[in-house]
Amino acid sequence: MTEFFSAFSDMLTSTPGIVLITIIILSFVFDYINGFHDAANAIATIVATKVLTPFQAVLWAAVFNFAAYFISVYWIGEFKIGNTIAKSVAENFITLEVILAGIIAAISWNLLTWKFGIPSSSSHTLIGGFIGAAIAHAGGFSVNGEDVIVYKKVVPIVLFIFLAPFMGMVIASVLTIITLNICKRAKPAKAEKWFKKLQLVSSALFSLGHGMNDAQKVMGIIGAAVIFYHMNVDFDIEYVQADDKFAHFVSHWGWVPITSFIVIALGTMGGGWKIIKTMGSKITKVTPLEGVVAETSGAMTLYISEHFGIPVSTTHTITGSIIGVGLTKRVSAVRWGVTISLLWAWVLTIPVSAILAALIYYVITLFI
Repeated sequence: MTEFFSAFSDMLTSTPGIVLITIIILSFVFDYINGFHDAANAIATIVATKVLTPFQAVLWAAVFNFAAYFISVYWIGEFKIGNTIAKSVAENFITLEVILAGIIAAISWNLLTWKFGIPSSSSHTLIGGFIGAAIAHAGGFSVNGEDVIVYKKVVPIVLFIFLAPFMGMVIASVLTIITLNICKRAKPAKAEKWFKKLQLVSSALFSLGHGMNDAQKVMGIIGAAVIFYHMNVDFDIEYVQADDKFAHFVSHWGWVPITSFIVIALGTMGGGWKIIKTMGSKITKVTPLEGVVAETSGAMTLYISEHFGIPVSTTHTITGSIIGVGLTKRVSAVRWGVTISLLWAWVLTIPVSAILAALIYYVITLFI
C-alpha cells in the first residue's frame, strides 16, 4: 500500500503523471455511466413483467455484475476483452493525450444517448473514441506504411455490431420454439409462475455476462495508459521487456480489475430508466417465458464472445434476443420503426465517437 501511494505521489509531480491519473478517474466515471446506461439490458424484461420492482431489479443485476469479477479471475483466469481494447490501436500511435480524448468522447456520447433514451453501445463508443483520437494524433490512417488501427482486433468488433444481435435473435428464436414445445401441455398459470422465477436466473446469467464484458473495457483503456506511461515517461524496464504488457499491467495494478467491477456494479444500481422503458416495452411486449428466453440467449451470446475475446455490445445482444422472441409470434409483433432507429444509432456510434474524439484531441493538444 505504501508503494502504491508513493507511485501516485510521484505522478502528481509531472504533467504526464497528472494526465494519467485524470485518465484513470475518467475511466471509472465512464465505467459508472456504463453501468447505469446498460442496466436496462439485464433487467428491462423482469421490470416489464413485474417480477421485481425497479429497485430490486437494479440491486439484483449489480450483485451479479460484481460477481463476474470472480469468474474472470478464478475460472477464466484472464481478461481477454481488456487485452483486445488495449491493443486496438498500434502502440506507436498511443499517447496519454489520445487516451484522454477518447475517454472524454466516450463519456460525452454515452450521456447524450442516455439523455434521449437510446440504447447505444458503450463498447463501440469507447473503441470509436480511442481510434478517432489516435488517427487525429497520427494525421491519417497510416504513417510510413504502418496502420494506426490494428485491424485484426478492430474488424471483428465492427462485424459483431451486426453479428451479436443476429446471434441473439437466432438463439432466442430457436430457444422460444423449443421451450413452447416442451411446455405446450403445461397449465398457463403454473407455467407463468415458474417462468417468473426462472427470470431471476436468466437475468443473473445476463448480468454476469455484462460484468465480464463491459468492466474489462475500462481495464483495457487504463492498461493502455499505464503501459504508455511506464514505457515512455518513467522508462520502467520491466514493461519494456515484458512479452505480454497487458498481463504485466494486470499483475502489478491488481486493484484496477476489482475496482472496475465494483464501479460498474454501483453504476448499475444507478438505474437508467429511460432505456429500460425502450428495451422492456417499445421493441415488443414480453411475457415471463419470453423474458427468460431473451436473457438466456443474450447471456449465451456474451459468453461466446468472451471466449474469443471480442468486445460486443450487451445492448445489441439483448435487443437482438428480444427481436428473436418477437419474431416467433409474428413479424408484426416487433415494432420495426423503433428497431430501425436503434440500428442507425448502432451504426453511427463508432464514426460519431471517432470524430468527436478527434476534435477533443485537437483541443487538448492546445493546452498540454
